[in-house]
Amino acid sequence: METRYKIYPDVKIGKNAEINEFVVIGVPPKDKNKDKNKSGQETVIGDNAVIRSHSVIYRGNKIGDDFQTGHSTQIRENNVIGNNVSIGTKTVVEHNVEIGDNVRIHSQAFIPEFSRLEKDCWIGPNVVLTNALYPTFKGVKENLKGPVIKRGAIVGANSTILPGLVIGENSLIGAGSVVTKDVPPNKVVLGNPAKVTKNISEVGY
Repeated sequence: METRYKIYPDVKIGKNAEINEFVVIGVPPKDKNKDKNKSGQETVIGDNAVIRSHSVIYRGNKIGDDFQTGHSTQIRENNVIGNNVSIGTKTVVEHNVEIGDNVRIHSQAFIPEFSRLEKDCWIGPNVVLTNALYPTFKGVKENLKGPVIKRGAIVGANSTILPGLVIGENSLIGAGSVVTKDVPPNKVVLGNPAKVTKNISEVGY
């Protein structure tokens, strides 16, 4: 039977992987000089991966065990992704992102360059993280800074997080919020701009 997915050279995939049709793994970035001589040449995916149809994973990713994508997920180059991570349908993860163990990223989220998602955090559908305060200004590429989503934080559906912010451990961002300031640990914030409304213990978390 014809293989209907593409695996580039220098890709290592662990045991018991399920790779659906039209998946592409190990794509070189367009700017080959940018990637030249980096340690991230090899693409590694751990055991028990499920890569669903039309997903594209670029070169240089280091991905742990029990990884899953939805359909048409795009993961750019040189990311470090832990164990038991799920990245949903049509979500885009840009390059040089760190994602810890047990993270859930739901459908159609956007995770830009230089973001960090710590263990056990949860990103709802259509969430947008940002990394450039002034996207078209001179020098913007040299000053990108993604948010840090700390361990156990929950970011509700359709929320937007501004560049460089720290979303504290076990905090909860209400759906549709626009977060313009750091969020303290164990707090609930919501609104546009998002404001602290209560402690996480008050919602039974």
